[in-house]
Amino acid sequence: MATITQEKIGPLHEKISIKLDKTDYLPGFEKSLKEYSKKANIPGFRPGKVPAGLIKKMYGPSLFIDEVLRSVDKEVVNYLDTNKVDIFAQPLPLENDITKLDVSNPSDYDFHFEIGLKPDFKMQDLAKLDITGYNIDITDEMVGEEVERLQNRYGNMTDKETVEADDNVLNVTFTETDAEGNDVEEGIKKDNSLLLKYFAPAVRTALNGKKAGDSISIKLGEAFEEKELDFIAQDLGLDKTDAATKDKSFRLEITKVGLLEKKELNEEFFTQLYPTGDVKTEEDFKAKVKDEIYQYWAAQSRNQIHDQLFHKLVDDTKIEFPETFLKNWLTTQNNQPQEGENQQPAKSSEQIEAEMPSFLNQLKWNLITEKIVADNAIQVAPDEIRNFAKQQLFQYMGGAMGMTDDQPWINDYIDRMMKDRKYVEDAYNRLQSQKVFEWAETRVKPNATSISAEDFSKMVSEHQHHHH
Repeated sequence: MATITQEKIGPLHEKISIKLDKTDYLPGFEKSLKEYSKKANIPGFRPGKVPAGLIKKMYGPSLFIDEVLRSVDKEVVNYLDTNKVDIFAQPLPLENDITKLDVSNPSDYDFHFEIGLKPDFKMQDLAKLDITGYNIDITDEMVGEEVERLQNRYGNMTDKETVEADDNVLNVTFTETDAEGNDVEEGIKKDNSLLLKYFAPAVRTALNGKKAGDSISIKLGEAFEEKELDFIAQDLGLDKTDAATKDKSFRLEITKVGLLEKKELNEEFFTQLYPTGDVKTEEDFKAKVKDEIYQYWAAQSRNQIHDQLFHKLVDDTKIEFPETFLKNWLTTQNNQPQEGENQQPAKSSEQIEAEMPSFLNQLKWNLITEKIVADNAIQVAPDEIRNFAKQQLFQYMGGAMGMTDDQPWINDYIDRMMKDRKYVEDAYNRLQSQKVFEWAETRVKPNATSISAEDFSKMVSEHQHHHH
């Protein structure tokens, strides 16, 4: 009978020692030798007729080690299970010397492992968390802009000979040049389509009267004002906050001049956008657009509450970790040869040290989630995963156009996804995390605050910058 003892090494860090009796592993070893001799394929011998002595000589040492380690493993797992020891990752072997395992002289062996215990902690009262719920003001101006965007997007383009009005559409090619106007080798080259009114006044004047095939030289910072520079820089793959961006020179060649005729706001257009036919008048249309804008911002606002929840819970929940154990565990994870192409070099202890804080935060979040899931019996059913796979498929296919559930290939596709373990695990985690947030939302009491869409977006992007 194996005997197991457990002693403390440090905070939440324990050592497990196992004394393995030879009676624990010998029967298993004998059995695997027998099985081996039945199927061993050795030249000069008929299968199943190889002398036992030869089998033992050839395969004994490795089968012996396998069997001893298998027995140890079984004992450890059994011990942790029986004693309800809740651990991180898996037990790590401590200085176990495999060379002392000698097939010709079986004896009792000692093995030692270290384990990291999962901490107990107190969950914060979500109702007391200081969380802001942002109500984004949906202005008439926002509705107007969206209506106009839709009118333009579905409008008709007619060709023009020359550039003559602010609402002319110019198809242009940006080619990066040096200050003298010579093309930069390997420089940026990008096609774009812009309204004349996007350019700064001086450039608009320069472009007036030009035809397809004409070009002008520009400096980015002078050709566009702040708001337009933002999206042009992004489009050219430049950082608009970088001072050098404004100084970049380009040759701008016109490839085509057009005029966009806006769609008229009539029932035909409304039905094109909303085929269910419940939008008849311009009032209906604006109400519908307003509702869609509202839905969009409401979702952004919820994400923002989730984000605050995440940070408050991670930053302010006190949880102790077996840090020494976790460092050891990360180190062994890194030194294991990885299968496949993506071999990463082992990390240095400095790197592991540097990654600890974000690793612990992730662990913390996992523990908090586990606790919420366990305390509130949050479950994800197989049907929900199937449904998730179906929704995803519909999104990829571009919003379920004419797709109905009864098409057999859809179910085949989903059956295939459900056999993919990685996919099912990911979907499970996403659904579980969604449910955790939905549960948490019912508990928090956010302080409602009105904010403009612009300020809200600014706040969110600053927050992201600050964190990544």
